[in-house]
Amino acid sequence: MSSNTQTPSETMIIEEIGVDCYSTHHVRNGQPIYGQRFLKVLKYHPPGLAAVRDASGCYHIWTDGNSAYKSRFAETFGFYEGLAAVQDASGWFHISVEGNAVYSDRYSWVGNFQNGRVPVRDFGGHYFHLDPGGGRVYAESYVYTGDYREGIACVRKMDGLCIHIDLAGKQIHQTACLDLDVFHKGFSRARDDDGWFHMRRDGTPAYKERFAEVEPFYNGQALCRDWIGRRLIVNENGDIIHVVWEA
Repeated sequence: MSSNTQTPSETMIIEEIGVDCYSTHHVRNGQPIYGQRFLKVLKYHPPGLAAVRDASGCYHIWTDGNSAYKSRFAETFGFYEGLAAVQDASGWFHISVEGNAVYSDRYSWVGNFQNGRVPVRDFGGHYFHLDPGGGRVYAESYVYTGDYREGIACVRKMDGLCIHIDLAGKQIHQTACLDLDVFHKGFSRARDDDGWFHMRRDGTPAYKERFAEVEPFYNGQALCRDWIGRRLIVNENGDIIHVVWEA
């Protein structure tokens, strides 16, 4: 049954809806919110749709368990910024709430929209970002592209080095690293020839030290592993302020 015109999420807060332990249906306060059972369900996303799989294929349902459209796919994923990633025999692409493809191109993989951008991989193995209409944001192609966060994405160039780019695809600083992450609370995890560290938005290291591993900062402190195996807590200046575990 199609239920395009209704949005049950208006009367049910989707943040209160969970997935049961077998991923066959959705629950609220421990109780099923509809009578159907599926082969697999994913969590609900605005505007109140969840990706599901049953014997007919993959699609999206409203919070009453009814299908949002008639189409069926090989794979479906959650809605992000009003669009959902799906796969059929032609490849991967994005659909609207009505189940319609929002562009004609097909890819070997697509991600989820963040900041009005989405990473995709073409059939030649190249990565780049699209806008919500399916247009390429920039001309360059990369070995890999990640999601945008706060208007900045990390991409891996054809030479294997990683850089940060803005929403237009322009490099935001001149520092390239062996590994790089998006910015979190003003810092990015980064790795150069000497090891891992935290990078500021201007591409400069936050401190001189290098570690075998670093985690993102959490309220001004980050868990790191040094070269002898100790787990340490460092502040944003790289000072060791606590030893979690001695090697």
